[in-house]
Amino acid sequence: MSAKYFQWFEEHKNLSYSFLRIFIGIALFIRGLLFITDPAKVSALAVSEKYFWMYSYIAIVHLVGGTLLVVGLFTRLAALIQIPILFGAVFFVHLKHGLLESGQSLELSVMVLFVLIIFFLFGAGELSFDNKSKSS
Repeated sequence: MSAKYFQWFEEHKNLSYSFLRIFIGIALFIRGLLFITDPAKVSALAVSEKYFWMYSYIAIVHLVGGTLLVVGLFTRLAALIQIPILFGAVFFVHLKHGLLESGQSLELSVMVLFVLIIFFLFGAGELSFDNKSKSS
């Protein structure tokens, strides 16, 4: 392929960071939506009613945090509130199944945890309300 074809992408590399934030935000929002639209599954995951509150909390954090990540508003906070959830998913849920699990939940959870840490440390990127408020 011609280098000319990729010239625009080369000139706008910084947008890729924002696109990744938007994608992760949408994915987490959808995960939160799935939690609240399938209460039977949540009940099965919770094993007992004493853990049901935790899954409600996770759903709310994914919905709110995912939305904030999508628009790039309070990005560091939105990432931070989700880091403990992903940490728990990695170390207390998926790690016992290992890397050979057919659903690839461990790899995906580790990747999302890593990306959330990056957004917590580095912020929102160019296409965000956080960035717009800095330039005003």
